Amino acid sequence: MKILHLYYTSTGNTRKVAETIDQALNNAGHQVDSVKVGKNTGDDINLLDYDMVFAGSGVYEWLPGKSMQDLFGRLRRKHAENGDIKPASPKRSGKNAVIYCTYGGVHTGINEAIPAVKFMGQLFDHLGFTILDEWYVPGEYVPEKMQKFSEAGRMGDIRGRPDAHDLNEVAQKVNGILRV
Repeated sequence: MKILHLYYTSTGNTRKVAETIDQALNNAGHQVDSVKVGKNTGDDINLLDYDMVFAGSGVYEWLPGKSMQDLFGRLRRKHAENGDIKPASPKRSGKNAVIYCTYGGVHTGINEAIPAVKFMGQLFDHLGFTILDEWYVPGEYVPEKMQKFSEAGRMGDIRGRPDAHDLNEVAQKVNGILRV
């Protein structure tokens, strides 16, 4: 199985999750092309070259990070120009995706994260991938001016997250996905 992992991180929370995913895939005997998304990532990526794609980002004002948004826009245009996006988005056999995010949810909890995951999932859905799962992993606020939100939000005290428990859960989810 050919696996791609695209992730964007600005604070390190999503990096922790991404490294856990990559390690679980490697431990299961799979090779993964893992790409930390930056400003100019993606011109050579063809999503249809992969059987499985993991895609994740932190949540910033209800959306994935700007670099991830830009990448997905470029990939959407590229796949549309190639005729890969069809009316009614027919499913492609053997094409699967898992979409995830890290989030703090200071105001409305997980509801702040759902739009970011749905945003990323739409590209795969339009390409006919089956979205196997969506993962929402709490992550502390790292910038000093925002750290107070790690204690004061709707989700309670999220300092230190994603923690060992969160990352173990991610690894278990990867293993579960691979069994399917």
